[in-house]
Amino acid sequence: MPALSPTMERGGIARWHRAIGDEIKAGDAIADVETDKATMAMEATDDGYLAAILVPEGATDVEVGTPVCVMCEEASAVAAFKDYKATETVTTEPAKSAVETAVTMPVVRASTRATARMSARASGERVFASPLARRLAEERGVRLETVSGSGPNGRVIAEDVLTARASSASEAVTHTVVAEHPLSKFFPDFEDVSVSAIKRVTAERLTESKQQLPHFYLTVDVRLDNMMGIRETLNKQLADDKAAEGAKISVNDFIVKASAKALLAVPDVNASWLGDKIRKYKKADISVAVQTERGLMVPIVRSACCLGLKSISAEVKSLAGRARSGSLTPQDMTGGTFTISNLGMFGVKNFAAIVNPPQAAILAVGGARKEVVKNAEGGYEEVLVMSATLSCDHRVVDGAVGAQWLQSFKCYLEDPMTMLL
Repeated sequence: MPALSPTMERGGIARWHRAIGDEIKAGDAIADVETDKATMAMEATDDGYLAAILVPEGATDVEVGTPVCVMCEEASAVAAFKDYKATETVTTEPAKSAVETAVTMPVVRASTRATARMSARASGERVFASPLARRLAEERGVRLETVSGSGPNGRVIAEDVLTARASSASEAVTHTVVAEHPLSKFFPDFEDVSVSAIKRVTAERLTESKQQLPHFYLTVDVRLDNMMGIRETLNKQLADDKAAEGAKISVNDFIVKASAKALLAVPDVNASWLGDKIRKYKKADISVAVQTERGLMVPIVRSACCLGLKSISAEVKSLAGRARSGSLTPQDMTGGTFTISNLGMFGVKNFAAIVNPPQAAILAVGGARKEVVKNAEGGYEEVLVMSATLSCDHRVVDGAVGAQWLQSFKCYLEDPMTMLL
């Protein structure tokens, strides 16, 4: 399993593009690898033939460095790996000619090692297992001392636990008739859905953020009447411009631009906590939350403060489309300095989002609503209002600094012409 991004620790095989026996050239896409950020093609680094597939399609949570396939130089060597499995124990080595032309793989001799390890465990000796194997064993009710490890020096790995669980489940189905629970008829039917790599990593990071980062929240109401008028004028001009190719500016594009300008105006928010220091960024790279079938993805609009509304609109649409099609690269989602989460299109009035580490703040945007307010003449008027809530990491952003950023954001959005200065 290759490391396709600096933060990648595990991945999954979404699809194999080649079958066993296929001739492969260096640079050919062998499989689609699902990482914590995106789905990317795994390319061959050398010419050869695909001799064995060790990780099937749909497999997830595969640690970086785990063998996923076997490549050999000669087509004649493919047959030697017909029944090869990465964790199996074999009593003899393959024919020398096949081994010389194939990728080197570890060979475990004599199954007496496994027997000896099981005997040692029975006597109370410590069981060595990977963290993932221990977690799976706990979740599935598997006793590690009853599992024969196939990892280095007999270490129990995740596949050993899954194999043991499948074996015990098969035996239970064959030999045991389970009585129906007396309360089962009162519970509705349900379906267990496997968690994608993106969903799992997102859950882990958000849990860590909520538990370890001292959050605080600030909310402000922003009047949108001026902005909506300017937006209408700009969109009319774009509609008459054939070169614009159907471009249309959204409210969210104004929000991205105003956020970027506010980050430059209040740079203490455009920062990250690094333990012994705070890193302040000179560019405003805005992460925009996009919901997809595979989970929440957060691609980045680079240097948003330097882009016009039309360019921001095109970039956001492009990133959102690639996020939903699964064609984003890790670079598209690495390095943001601030995040925007907009649920206004769902009629949400306001909400508080969880800070996206290592960033120091995230803006949660609600939907526009009409309110009646008192005007300067003492009368009343109907205005369009939107609520925006800033969630901050208090280690980096003090309350007054967060309030200054919100004030700046509000001013830019209520008077968009100031963003031209």
